[in-house]
Amino acid sequence: MAKNITPKEQDYSQWYLDVIKVGELADYAPVRGCMVIRPTGFAIWEMIQKYFDDAFKETGHVNASFPLLIPQSFLAKEAEHVEGFAPECAVVTHAGGEELEEPLIIRPTSETVIGHMYSKWIQSWRDLPILINQWCSVVRWEKRPRLFLRTSEFLWQEGHTAHATKEEAIEEAETMLEVYRRIMVDYLALPVVIGEKTEGERFPGADNTYTCETMMSDKKALQAGTSHYLGQNFAKAFEIQFQDKDGEMRFAYTTSWGVSARMIGALIMTHSDNDGLVIPPRIAPTKAVIIPISTNESKLNDEIIPKAHELKALLNKVLGGRYVQVDTQFHMRPGDRFFYHLQKGVPVRLELGEKELEGQKLRVVRRDTGEKTDVLWSDIETALPKLLEDIQNSLLERAHNFRIENTHKVATLDEFKKVIEEQGGFIEVYFAGTKEDEKAIKDLTGATSRCYPLEYENERGKCFYTGKEGARKSIFAKAY
Repeated sequence: MAKNITPKEQDYSQWYLDVIKVGELADYAPVRGCMVIRPTGFAIWEMIQKYFDDAFKETGHVNASFPLLIPQSFLAKEAEHVEGFAPECAVVTHAGGEELEEPLIIRPTSETVIGHMYSKWIQSWRDLPILINQWCSVVRWEKRPRLFLRTSEFLWQEGHTAHATKEEAIEEAETMLEVYRRIMVDYLALPVVIGEKTEGERFPGADNTYTCETMMSDKKALQAGTSHYLGQNFAKAFEIQFQDKDGEMRFAYTTSWGVSARMIGALIMTHSDNDGLVIPPRIAPTKAVIIPISTNESKLNDEIIPKAHELKALLNKVLGGRYVQVDTQFHMRPGDRFFYHLQKGVPVRLELGEKELEGQKLRVVRRDTGEKTDVLWSDIETALPKLLEDIQNSLLERAHNFRIENTHKVATLDEFKKVIEEQGGFIEVYFAGTKEDEKAIKDLTGATSRCYPLEYENERGKCFYTGKEGARKSIFAKAY
């Protein structure tokens, strides 16, 4: 167990911050509630961004950039939207040494300004659908900040689309939910539950919100991404109208969807341990590190290091990127070098010393289990990709099993309170309450409704809180 990390069993919050520190992922910025993402953390974000961006383009979306500053009057056009975001907004009142005629909002999200632009760009049914995404940062003033999970400024992507029909818009929202699920499961090894948000948890101004919910290693839920069917609410507020094939003027149907850098927080809290970071190989910027070792300086420089770079070039060609590095921190002892990369979450360590040089092999060490094996140089180009896939699958299976083991079914409020207090985790119940009921449950237990899971969308039963029949199955949990 690492001495520079508080055990998660002792203080989970401090453990989380310690892992971020030793992994050199992020640090606190001078402005309260903001953070600096360090190169290692940003490299992980770039990997996440790459896979999502490729998936967006595969589904016909294009990237654009919209302004950071939004006229305050824009937010007021959609009443439910402004009510939902007003407490979190940062407002610019002065610029250029003068007070502004109209205050400007630093974007908490961009539905309003994009709605304004769509009203200019969309005139006919031929202009639809419009499928645009942007990668940017947004500001939502956070009173209780936590690195990656809740900061006043954070990185994200936000997709915004407009469609001619309700059916097309709903299909878009569901399609992007599936894109999110697939990338989160296949690349981040996050076994998410996808579902619909309840009325009390719905995005302000949306007709329906879909979500990806995942369980952290402290059994709390984390919302990893959302996709919103906005109906015609923003189209009517911003006059996004088009002439249909019959010459009639109609309002468009819109969607929005987003994931953020809080997924890095999800990675940490799902996979990491008391020694530091554990990163799924498909999302790891460095998938393997070769560590040359020798006390014989001439042998190190003349034979071991050149061989390390030769193997690095071979493996990077096999993996299709700059994913294998050679460690040159020779001022450190070998054990300290091993520990350095272990804490950074590098999935595989490849040791190359005098014994390995003589035997034409590498000592291969897994980050997730610590298992050590010897692999011949002649076999490493097939063995390493296979090992990385095995680690990826193992991390997903472990996280999935953890969620299943900590998901409980209850039928009454008394059972609900007992499980939340004594066991935590996800609680499956039938629920047919109002948003006022949701608030009462949260005030009583600290748990919130995470979603109505789509896999149970046809199941019905008796509501655990109101006693009403015909209630949908829902998941409740304490959440970040």
